[in-house]
Amino acid sequence: MTNDTMIELIGVQKSFGDFPVLKDITLNVKRGDVVALIGPSGSGKSTLLRSVNLLTVPEKGFIRVGSQAIDFSTTRNLPGDKELASFRARTGMVFQSFNLFPHMTVEQNVMEGPVTVLRTPKADAKAIAHDLLTKVGLADKATAHPDSLSGGQKQRVAIARALAMKPEVMLFDEATSALDPELVGEVLSVIRSLAAEGMTMLLVTHEMAFARDVADRVIFMRDGCVVEEGEARQVIDHPKEPATQAFLSHFHGGLN
Repeated sequence: MTNDTMIELIGVQKSFGDFPVLKDITLNVKRGDVVALIGPSGSGKSTLLRSVNLLTVPEKGFIRVGSQAIDFSTTRNLPGDKELASFRARTGMVFQSFNLFPHMTVEQNVMEGPVTVLRTPKADAKAIAHDLLTKVGLADKATAHPDSLSGGQKQRVAIARALAMKPEVMLFDEATSALDPELVGEVLSVIRSLAAEGMTMLLVTHEMAFARDVADRVIFMRDGCVVEEGEARQVIDHPKEPATQAFLSHFHGGLN
């Protein structure tokens, strides 16, 4: 695989009990690409995303992020804490829920990872937090606490917090699904700006118009399998597989 491939999965399999959730998944994401995972609930999208940074541990398969790789065909065990932390540090992840520390200010939430994990001096971490909060449009909220923020603002803080760890790739798991409709746009705008800057991203989304406009590629999943993948506009506007066509028929009224 070429050096410009940042995320590589080969033959990844995962079951919960007797139920297979991922069935022999193979994909790659090149440096600077934005790849959107779409599909019905229960199709395995979030499990796949969580497998990339080993929050979910597959039974089989090979996973590489950047230069670090783990082959689950030769081991069933996670690496040691230090190696696992190094592996996960390459990815920033933003969840549906914001998971901010309620007792910390916005600025402290963004500083926490660099200070405690990367051992960044507090003055430097504060400067990083200021720059990132400016990037996501929340410099004026640095001293506020999360409970005073809207859902969209909380999610933008969560994005800043993930970026503070200087990840090589960003993973978004339905980052807008918990938001009121009028707040979705402000979070998508931040993701759009990251794409324009060349951040490598893998995202699970139900925002089809956004996926079509921002993603380089779209992967449609159903029942733990990749059913169709290709250039974003081709897959969303002209899907080839009947299952993809049926799924996207629910969205096309809002894609114009």
